Amino acid sequence: MVVYLLEDRELPLLKITAVIRTGSIYDPPGQEGLAELTATMMETGGIAGMTGAAVDETLESMAALLQTSVNRDYGTFSLSLLRNDLEKGLELFSRILRQPAFEQDRLTLAKGLKIEELRRIGDDPQKLAFREFGRIIYEGSPWGSVASRGSITRLQRVDLIRCHELFYNPENIMIAVSGDIGRAEAQILLNRYFGTWKSTEMKAPPPPPPPLPRARGIFFLSKEISQAICLFGWLAPSKRDVQFYPFEILDFIVGSGGFRSRIFQEIRTNRGLAYSTGSFYRARKEHGLLGAYALTKPESVLEVISLIQGIIREVGVKPVPPGELAMTKKAILNSFIFSFTSADQIALQQLLLKYNDLPDDFLASYRGKIDNVNADAIRKAAGLHLDPERAVVFIIGNEAVYRDIAKRFDRVLKIEGGHD
Repeated sequence: MVVYLLEDRELPLLKITAVIRTGSIYDPPGQEGLAELTATMMETGGIAGMTGAAVDETLESMAALLQTSVNRDYGTFSLSLLRNDLEKGLELFSRILRQPAFEQDRLTLAKGLKIEELRRIGDDPQKLAFREFGRIIYEGSPWGSVASRGSITRLQRVDLIRCHELFYNPENIMIAVSGDIGRAEAQILLNRYFGTWKSTEMKAPPPPPPPLPRARGIFFLSKEISQAICLFGWLAPSKRDVQFYPFEILDFIVGSGGFRSRIFQEIRTNRGLAYSTGSFYRARKEHGLLGAYALTKPESVLEVISLIQGIIREVGVKPVPPGELAMTKKAILNSFIFSFTSADQIALQQLLLKYNDLPDDFLASYRGKIDNVNADAIRKAAGLHLDPERAVVFIIGNEAVYRDIAKRFDRVLKIEGGHD
């Protein structure tokens, strides 16, 4: 088990974070949501010899905060606590990871809450749009795994037990400890509470391969809403790709840079077509995703599609002007500093570097590599990855929007309802 320690004696506080090789990409077909529900129940469903209510009371008595999160390709458990409660808290944390009880009554409650959460997504067009967009662009790949009310209903306690046995073992877990503790003491305590933890004979499956590019097309979900939601997506460079750095800058220029970004300036400021619009770049270990979005009036959808396609096309053929490039680099580098304002943030970032097999100097070299990107590198990266005519486009809107789109484009696929 890999352990990172960052000593910070300023306050009598500690944070212990575990990163686990789990996530929705590992959910078996028909059991979508298993990884998330397993983590939820480890947090709330008690441990061997201790009910969930007793665990809650113990954490409350220490003023400790236990948090869990499961993403597509990893999960995290973290415990924040006072220095005086370190040993008691670490023992409890180790038992939560190693000996969850998965109490049936709390499982029933957790499933009910998750089912209700999924039901309500249909009432929130933005959440529905981004969920369905991820499913569509990753269709045919575990990266597009989406929990449904049906899949959550089918999950049983035995499924959670098996998931825990597969993924929660020393080979799959990394731990970061930050705060008021030294190396020698941390080694003693971690060995005391995790040293006897042995790997099981059951081996977790390997991560799935990166998703393949999806055939271009426009996908439409009919819903009577006042604002249509438009999403565009392209597979993009991974964090290990040399084009990661040009894409960081490209994304900021195109849409994630807020008021100064091209999408925001053209679609909202100049034309008043959308209140919310922009872009995002999500780079992972083996692949990335660049997306653009806009919430606009139904009668403006075709114009917004044309404008976003034009902005993407331009960045692939015209070099970014020197002034815009310099301003963008400065903004990115200034915001990068604020990613490391606390010891626990720094420790977690180092842990995730190791988890994703990134170079040890990835963070230290980030500023220099961003600063070295030139306009030609951005143009080439965009030209290679961002063909505006090959975007996956997803739109939620009323029937009038669908009719307008179907008249203009020859590849419009109407999908029915959410994914449930």
